[in-house]
Amino acid sequence: MAGGIRRNAGSLPEENSEINIVPFIDIMLVLLIIFMVAAPLATVDVDVDLPASTAQPKERPDEPVYVSLQPDLSLHLGEEAVAREGLGVAIDGLTESDRETRIFLRADRAVDYGDVMDVMNLLRDAGYLKIALVGLEKTQGAEAGTGTAAADGADEAGVGDEPRPGASAAPEPAK
Repeated sequence: MAGGIRRNAGSLPEENSEINIVPFIDIMLVLLIIFMVAAPLATVDVDVDLPASTAQPKERPDEPVYVSLQPDLSLHLGEEAVAREGLGVAIDGLTESDRETRIFLRADRAVDYGDVMDVMNLLRDAGYLKIALVGLEKTQGAEAGTGTAAADGADEAGVGDEPRPGASAAPEPAK
């Protein structure tokens, strides 16, 4: 039709509905780097010289509760120092009073067995019966206590679990 009205005059070009892969990959790489940097920061960083063990490691929970016993007999819940009298209340706040939560006890090699048992009795008195002792994994050909095992190779021998070679369950507290 001559001199007629053009229907598509000045219309926008068709939109491209395909996903742009390059910006997507850039964002994924940035997220990967952020998680790689942040992951080591989520571990407990209280310096404890752990004894070595030959027990098989157990699977670590998503958010483990660590109680650390230093050579000077000070206690830490995670990375925060806590008084012996307030240990049960502090753990209750962290676990929302879930008594079925497994508590991982990290005691320095220089701490006497009796002092470790005192802390275990504090945990039992607070109602936490699932206590795991944490130690370094003993590597073949390495002496116990050389500290050659990686921190992620920490070994947990749980109280109340079946004893395994090289792991011992703690005795019941005195009544």
